[in-house]
Parts: sequence; structure tokens; C-alpha cells
Amino acid sequence: MKTSNRKTRVMVAIVFAGTASTACAGGFGIATQSGSGTGNAFAGGAATAEDASTVWFNPAGMTVLPGTTNVAVSAQILKPSFQFQNTASTLPAGTGDGGDGGDWTYIPHGFITTKLNDKWSVGAAFNTPFGLKTNYDAGWRGQSLALTSDLKTYNLNLSVAYKINELWSVGAGINYLKAQLKFNSQIALGFVEPNINDNGIGYNFGVLFQPTPQTRVGAHYRTAINFQATGNLTAPAAIGGSSAVTSGLTTPDTFSLSALHAITPQWDIMGDVTRTGWSHLQQLSVVRTGGALAGTTPVALTFNWSDTWRTSIGANYKPNATWKFRAGVAYDKTPTNDIDRTPRLPDQDRTWVALGAQMKVSKAGTVDFGYAHEFIKDASVNNAAPVTGLRLIGQFKNKVDIFSLQYSHSF
Repeated sequence: MKTSNRKTRVMVAIVFAGTASTACAGGFGIATQSGSGTGNAFAGGAATAEDASTVWFNPAGMTVLPGTTNVAVSAQILKPSFQFQNTASTLPAGTGDGGDGGDWTYIPHGFITTKLNDKWSVGAAFNTPFGLKTNYDAGWRGQSLALTSDLKTYNLNLSVAYKINELWSVGAGINYLKAQLKFNSQIALGFVEPNINDNGIGYNFGVLFQPTPQTRVGAHYRTAINFQATGNLTAPAAIGGSSAVTSGLTTPDTFSLSALHAITPQWDIMGDVTRTGWSHLQQLSVVRTGGALAGTTPVALTFNWSDTWRTSIGANYKPNATWKFRAGVAYDKTPTNDIDRTPRLPDQDRTWVALGAQMKVSKAGTVDFGYAHEFIKDASVNNAAPVTGLRLIGQFKNKVDIFSLQYSHSF
């Protein structure tokens, strides 16, 4: 039995090393949380308070929105690309180098705010703050390390804000986050896949300072959320077989500091720095809760991720009352490193270049269009395969294209 347990831990830990690649931000974060922000590369996110999406970026901004009730619905279409290029692998070629591990992804968001009176506002956001997906060709060179990886999250953020005076507003919210994770590999002994899910609760707090009608400064903090997910592990009998499992996972906390300044009635400039606490993810352990091996840990994933900073700057140009044009750039560090990076996370530092436009389609309605391209550094991997110890050595050529559309209305 001791030999069997040790074999199970070693085999599955190697198979599952790493996690999957995100669509559009460092780690498995999804930065595209509104259509209006895309064109500015989300510069000034905690300060702009331009539409109902401020519920997510800084709930204190609800107090400065026009009208009584504001709604915004947006959709982002993402096309990530993750293509492996072999350099010195000792693994057999199989069906090749996996094709493109990225694919088209659609992400919807919805926001609503309303003012109860001159001081108090409430709001809600339904969005997808985290997500990841990679899918490589069956039989590819690295299939013993990664085939499909898929994380889905659904978040409901309820918020309240209070306007202290003409200079200061504060806001806070509670987040209910549902997470579903599965990832698999094909080793010589068979197919291996955990499929787990859980719900968690977190909080967020924000402050908005408006020293002049032309200038806003916002700060916002979002807490980490702890999960103890449960589900099932599919595995061949030779490494312990299938069973019920549980696994702990923590999402990162974030802190943003943003500013917006209207230089002239036509020109705005904005900036943002955001810290993401990826150091919460050091290791992921999957523990069997059923079967003969209950209590053992067949999966112990090492992340060794580090906290990161994302910086962005942007500008708006308003030639008339109908149109607003946007631009922005951002630099987003990866939390992973050259030692722990795997095909499930071929992530690297990325630079955003973004453009957008807003058209006023009625007295109270606007439509936003946005596009961003992420230039991602080549991501090296050097991983040992289970059983054989043969290595996958090479680089991933990565990029992401983001298209966004949003409709906002003020009542």
C-alpha cells in the first residue's frame, strides 16, 4: 500500500504541474471588465466613474453618475493564441506541437446603479473576473503535461456608496463568486482529470476624491476569496483510480490607484497602477476524500507565483457632443517564472495597445466600441514528463486580441 500511495502522488503531481493560461491578463485574471474601459487599456479605472461599470472598478463612483439609474451591458470577444515551438525536447513528436492552444471566447458583463437620495447609491455587477482556457491537439508532444485546462467563474457584486460631501465619496461591496475548474492530461497509464467547483465570498472597498470638477482620484481594494472546492478525480487504476476529491484555492487580492484629469473640454488624460496579490498562490493540493486512498494527496501543484503590478495610461478626445475617441497603453507583468511555467500557463509579460470610440445615440444612451492587442513576450518552458522524465523544451509564441461592445443608459 505504501508503494501504491507513493506512486500515486508522484505520478499525478507531475501530470498536473501548473495551471492553465489566461485569456487576457497576468495569471488567470480577466482585465476586460467593461466595454468603455477597453479603449483606454483600463487606465483610470478607479477614477473615471463614467458609467455603471464603476460598481466593479470603484463603487464610490456611483455617487457621481448622471441621472438616477444607470445601466450598462457589455460583451468582450477574446482571441488568445498560444503556439508552442520546439527547440530541444526529448519527448517524441507525437501528433506535433499542439496547434494553437487558444480559441475564441465570449465574456458578457452587466451593471446597474441607482441613487436612493442625494447621499446614498446602490448597485450590482454580474461579471467574470477570472477565467482560463487552453486546449491542445490530442496526441501532441506535450500531452502528458497538458491537454485541456478550463476555469470558469461567475461573480455577483452588490455595492453601496455614500457621498460625504462634494469632495469625497466612499463605497463598499460584497462579492459572491462561483468557480469551476477542470484540467486533464494523457499519460501512458491513461487519462487523468480533476473536475472541482465551489462558491466563495469576498469584499471590496473604494474611495473617490474630486478636488476640482476637472480632476478625480480613486482608490479601490478587493479582497482575496478562499475556496475549498470539491468534485471528482478521473484517473487510471494504476495510480489509484477515480475518487472524490477536495482542493483549496485562493484568488488574489487587488489594489488600484487611479487618476483622471480633464485638460480641456475636449481632452482627458488618465492613469492607473494596480497591484495583484498572486503570491496567495504558492501551491494547490488535491486530496482524496473517498476510496481506499482517502486522505492522501495525489496532486500537489507548485505555483510559486509573485505579486505583480500593472500600469496604464490613456487619453480621450471629444471633438463634439456625439463622439469620444479613446486610446491607451498598459504593461502587465506575469506572476509566473521561467522555472515553474508549464504549457498550462505559457504566460509572460504583456504590453497592451488599445483604441476605442464612444457614440452618443440618444439623449441618455451611448455605445462604446473598443479594441486592444496584447504583445506578449516569448514564454519558455522546460518540463519533465511523468514516468519517462523526458522533457518538453521550447517557447510559446503568444498574443491576444480583444474586441468589446457596450451599451450604457442613464434614466
